[in-house]
Amino acid sequence: MSLAPFSPEEIAAEGLKPEEYEEIVKRLNRHPNKAELGMFGVMWSEHCCYKNSRPLLKQFPTTGDRILVGPGENAGVIDLGNGIQLAFKIESHNHPSAVEPFQGAATGVGGILRDIFTMGARPIAVLNSLRFGSLDDAKTRRLFTGVVSGISHYGNCIGVPTVGGEIYFDRAYSGNPLVNVMALGLMETPEIVKSGASGIGNPVLYVGSTTGRDGMGGASFASAELTDKSVDDRPAVQVGDPFLEKSLVEACLEAFKTGAVVAAQDMGAAGITCSTSEMAAKGGVGIEFDLDKIPVRETGMVPYEYLLSESQERMLFVAHKGREQELIDIFHRWGLQAVIAGQVIAEPIVRILFKGEIAAEIPATALADNTPIYHHKLLTELPEYVKKAWEWSANSLPPCTINGIEIAEEFQTWNEILLTLLDTPTIASKSWVYRQYDHQVQNNTVMLPGAADAAIIRLRPLEPPQP
Repeated sequence: MSLAPFSPEEIAAEGLKPEEYEEIVKRLNRHPNKAELGMFGVMWSEHCCYKNSRPLLKQFPTTGDRILVGPGENAGVIDLGNGIQLAFKIESHNHPSAVEPFQGAATGVGGILRDIFTMGARPIAVLNSLRFGSLDDAKTRRLFTGVVSGISHYGNCIGVPTVGGEIYFDRAYSGNPLVNVMALGLMETPEIVKSGASGIGNPVLYVGSTTGRDGMGGASFASAELTDKSVDDRPAVQVGDPFLEKSLVEACLEAFKTGAVVAAQDMGAAGITCSTSEMAAKGGVGIEFDLDKIPVRETGMVPYEYLLSESQERMLFVAHKGREQELIDIFHRWGLQAVIAGQVIAEPIVRILFKGEIAAEIPATALADNTPIYHHKLLTELPEYVKKAWEWSANSLPPCTINGIEIAEEFQTWNEILLTLLDTPTIASKSWVYRQYDHQVQNNTVMLPGAADAAIIRLRPLEPPQP
């Protein structure tokens, strides 16, 4: 099959394989245009569809008596009893943090918080799990300080306490840190807000911030292999505004309590493409969306840029018809954008309009759930480094006495050994890190960072128990 009108280089630039492009042509029964190719590129990335890890992730148990919402929505929700429902989510922002540590980590916090309050929960805590290379490396020190600063900046400014975390250092992570962020939230709305669109003719609202060219193709970038040339992809890293997101939290929770919102989805990875296609696919309906209605911060944008932009602090709502102005007024009162940009349609497609013409038209399931899946064979033989590590035994330890131990032909006392261990970055005090975090905002942190192996936070029920 010919790969025209796109060259192999153009296809690869979108993070797609030649055989994936052939599959796209089969599904559309035609070649995609540039905008559609970009939409498939981000939605068929590992970051969005988990095409490599989904078979492994399916092995986790995901059901139980207290699980109210499992995988497939913006966040999980569990029942804690006494009328308290907890939403939580964890995600990684590894590649963005590797090329732009401050903004990469900061927008990781912003994105995970949106996943929480999109469900109708108020964020109450943030945690993080970080991995870096050796601190002897100047680049590692730059990444380390940048990531910690980004996490503290966003969490402190938006007013959500960072109550705990962990940090490890190993040469295996040199130049390629792992930046995982987790958020918790207590449900504030009578019903859990989900993302499946419904109600033919219901309006689709774009709310929050404006759209620009920042974060272009971030999902594809986050899924690609990190190389020395990845710094060239720095424009794919988003730029967040925690003060604007604080307003977005309050506006969304207020809007959800009106009962006028049918479904909600934040615009994180893949932006408008992800939110329209996932909401349509989950609801078994379609969405028609007009890019001309979108408030922008830059001029001359084309459909490809609108659809792949990952500008932060944006949301997509499906509203009950006739109540859209009620929601628009709420967001305007909080100083945010809010426009009717589309509608729910019966045909299960995502139809994108631009300047009165159809800029893209794709079956929603082809983007959101009927995506490629790759089953990788497990290794039949253990790697050599694992075999070597497993050869260790207590008999491998150097000779020791009550006074000390012989290491590298030098006798060291137990005090010297203890001080050496305590000086190791992975073991040493992390107070330099958590002193930068506001861990007491909201006044619910009972056990502070550094006081124990875990944080303890107070859960306040929405309504005081009746006597």
